[in-house]
Amino acid sequence: MGPIDYVVVEFPGNRMTGEGFPLLVDLVDRGIIRILDLMFIRKEEDGSVTALEIADLTGDGGLDLAVFEGAHSGLLGQDDLEEAAAAVEPGSSAGLLVYENLWAAPFATALRHGGAQLVASGRLPVQAILASLEAAEAAT
Repeated sequence: MGPIDYVVVEFPGNRMTGEGFPLLVDLVDRGIIRILDLMFIRKEEDGSVTALEIADLTGDGGLDLAVFEGAHSGLLGQDDLEEAAAAVEPGSSAGLLVYENLWAAPFATALRHGGAQLVASGRLPVQAILASLEAAEAAT
């Protein structure tokens, strides 16, 4: 099994355009990732949170993400939804995605067979990288 990651993506003002979904499907189709869990929530202005039905996120009656229906491994629990909701602004929606990095599975397996152990891991936010690059550029 490859490394497992998660992301919480906020859609301010509940505006989900769907532009990223075909790219997500492409990552799955090409065997780069495997979706383990995909859930959506909406945080109302009063702070209450509701789970959104994955099949019709826009509320137009069309099946927006039917291809992901059933993407539920059980890894996401109520506490995860509450933690994600705490990071989301009122009046917004969010997608919670847990995925396996299939591309890294052979590498991870080889390391484990060789006795290696993962001792640290992390992710650099794109915003932080862009800010650092802009600061470095401004200093030169």
